[in-house]
Amino acid sequence: MTEILVQTAAKGVGDHVDGRVVDHPAWPELKSAVEDVRPWQSKDGSIDFEAEGAPTRATAERAVGRMISAVLALAPLLPHDAAYHEALTADLRRWADDGFRVPDFLDSLLAFQPAARREDGLQHLVLFPMYTQNGNPDRNFEAVVLRMVWPEWLAELERTRYDNPLFCGITFEDFTAGYDTNSAVLFPETIAVREAPERFTWGGIFCDREAARFRRVTEAAVDILGVSLPADVRAMLADQDRCQEAFVLWDMVHDRTHSHGDLPFDPFMIKQRQPFWMYGLEELRCDLTAFKEAVKLESDGVTQARDVQYAVLFDRMFRFPVTGERVRNYDGLGGQLLFAYLHKHDVVRWTDNELRIDWERAPQVTNQLCAEIEKLYRDGIDRPKLVHWLAGYELVSTYLSPHPGSRWAKGPDALDTSLPPRKLVDEVLPDEFPLSMFYEALSKKLKAVIASTKGITAGSGVEQVAA
Repeated sequence: MTEILVQTAAKGVGDHVDGRVVDHPAWPELKSAVEDVRPWQSKDGSIDFEAEGAPTRATAERAVGRMISAVLALAPLLPHDAAYHEALTADLRRWADDGFRVPDFLDSLLAFQPAARREDGLQHLVLFPMYTQNGNPDRNFEAVVLRMVWPEWLAELERTRYDNPLFCGITFEDFTAGYDTNSAVLFPETIAVREAPERFTWGGIFCDREAARFRRVTEAAVDILGVSLPADVRAMLADQDRCQEAFVLWDMVHDRTHSHGDLPFDPFMIKQRQPFWMYGLEELRCDLTAFKEAVKLESDGVTQARDVQYAVLFDRMFRFPVTGERVRNYDGLGGQLLFAYLHKHDVVRWTDNELRIDWERAPQVTNQLCAEIEKLYRDGIDRPKLVHWLAGYELVSTYLSPHPGSRWAKGPDALDTSLPPRKLVDEVLPDEFPLSMFYEALSKKLKAVIASTKGITAGSGVEQVAA
């Protein structure tokens, strides 16, 4: 294996003087090699050479050699990641030398430290065996070229108000197939390693993808629902850069909120076993905290703050509830709850097939919902886990109708409370809070638009909102 790799790397891929990684001839070579390897990999990232369609070991070694060669050719463009690229090529060699078993890229993961140098526009080349959240569930190799989003105004807010040293706002330059999906995050938790590190030191969110799909879905929803938009909202939706700024601020505040306040959650909540409405409340709490902080920032003259408020309202109300499957869809549930709360407090009204929004009252009532969730958390400190879950269910079911067949809706007398709480999660229906008639109608009309946002980036061509 070592001989093949040395021979392959020695050939090189030509000199290149341009600083953009994606313009270097080694980048398409790396993508090609990765795309060759991905179909050979099993769910855990290993290669089963006895499986149908599997390559020979020599063929797999040559493909990994091409990956190493490309990384070596691209590395000079990224001197700030030298330690990572050195560890990465060593991990690739070891994977091949060990017979392509379950990959272990802990050494390269520990060497990759993007949050240690947050500079606006700084490039990174990332290559790991990993699954992509809301994308590919298998630990296949993925290669991504990205840029850091860290303008001075954001850095100042992080320094002075929203300390979040692990957060990385990022944008796509290019990517392999696992990111030609709905995934908009780069998380270290998804990477194949022999053991989880003591702590993770970074987390990245692609604000360009979030902004692009927000614009496309909101444009369609506004047209379908006949929403009358203020001029500044219309201008925002027509501006990709402005939306990206809103999302990177929203994401930074959202991300830190998971570990702040009463009863802080593990940010990687899927590892916990709780009823999915508790995940929905947590995600909504973080979004509404970002909304609440944006209201404060607006009064302090922060330009992006009002845009954050529009982004939270529209993305939560229009895209989240009708995106994805209806199986434990906690993000969708949070969006349903926000809309229902605003509707019952007469901030939004759906009449004559048109949605009317009381823009003046929206901030006050949205912050009111945030306060109700915060009170639930604060009271939860003094409750047993099952009682807390039931209180969360009561809050949600005050505004959303549970499925008529739900056992949880019938209260604790319908549940076997002698069981541990985690066992009662099995009694939760996959779609405990079905879509309302409003969302049933909206879902049918937005289905194709939402499907079209798969793999979207800033350069995908988002149409402007009609005047």
